Amino acid sequence: MADFGRQRGVALIMVLLAMALVVMLASGMTQQQSLRVFKAGHYLAQQQGLSIALGAEAFARQLLTRDFEEDKENNAMVDSLDEFWAANAAVLPLDDNGVAEVQIDDLGGRLNLNDLVGPNGQVDPVARQRFVQLFGALGITAVSVDALIDWIDPDDQTVTAYGAEDGQYLLADPGYRAANQPFTSVSELRLIEGMTEEIYQALQPHVAALPVSGAGINVNTATAMVIRSLHEELTDAQAAAILERREEERFENLQDFLALPEFAGLGLKSVGLGLQTRFFEVVSRITYDNRVVNMVSTVFRTPEGEVRTVHRDTGQKNRITKEPYTVSEG
Repeated sequence: MADFGRQRGVALIMVLLAMALVVMLASGMTQQQSLRVFKAGHYLAQQQGLSIALGAEAFARQLLTRDFEEDKENNAMVDSLDEFWAANAAVLPLDDNGVAEVQIDDLGGRLNLNDLVGPNGQVDPVARQRFVQLFGALGITAVSVDALIDWIDPDDQTVTAYGAEDGQYLLADPGYRAANQPFTSVSELRLIEGMTEEIYQALQPHVAALPVSGAGINVNTATAMVIRSLHEELTDAQAAAILERREEERFENLQDFLALPEFAGLGLKSVGLGLQTRFFEVVSRITYDNRVVNMVSTVFRTPEGEVRTVHRDTGQKNRITKEPYTVSEG
């Protein structure tokens, strides 16, 4: 009888162990299933947010197309910061308490980094001089414009003693090489010899990395520092006076701009100057299902008014800076 009792006890323990094992397995499976459900839900919400961001980008492209058509109808092919597309950040309410914010930023009023070196690999003297003058206006001395040129040009020889090629960059930890190709993003400036975060933040509002060279500077949207870059003798006060005059009335032709009293006796030429913008940034921030999706798209408006997307970036945050304007459903 004692042996029979021990056998029953062992059997009971084995049953309890089996039950415990089943419970542990079931618990683990439940946790894994919950994790999979969470990941799937997060992925779907993220994809939905990206889809809405693409819709916001399409909305911005429509605004730019409408602006072109209105300019053409009015026989005034001029882009300026007082136009609807530039004035505010549009706020588009979504269902389920979500919201899409989108703003259009002009890139035509900035110096294009890729203007420094032409398609033939030769340095553009006008662009170089304007960058030198921009650096001077901003008080930048630790970084040389020649280092920017060496980053773009295809060879491994520095253009001057102030340039920087692989020899300098390979000494970094970790080492890297000069791109030897056009800038694809303004953020590449952080890799330039001598660059600091302070200098980068000072430069960033006044430069662009457009995929082509020769797009020109829109004098109706140029920043004060870009205006100063047009001639070494221009002062902060003169640039501010030009912007103040521009706010009162935009420039309808380059002759009026070049005839400003601030330019008297400077011999300023119209080379590389214009009244239209070809490249824009569309900044979208989508708040949906308790998640935030950011997207910055670079778009190009052709001479015929067609707006095409050339680049998208989902890694930039806090780019909505303009006053909000709520767009009604009607």
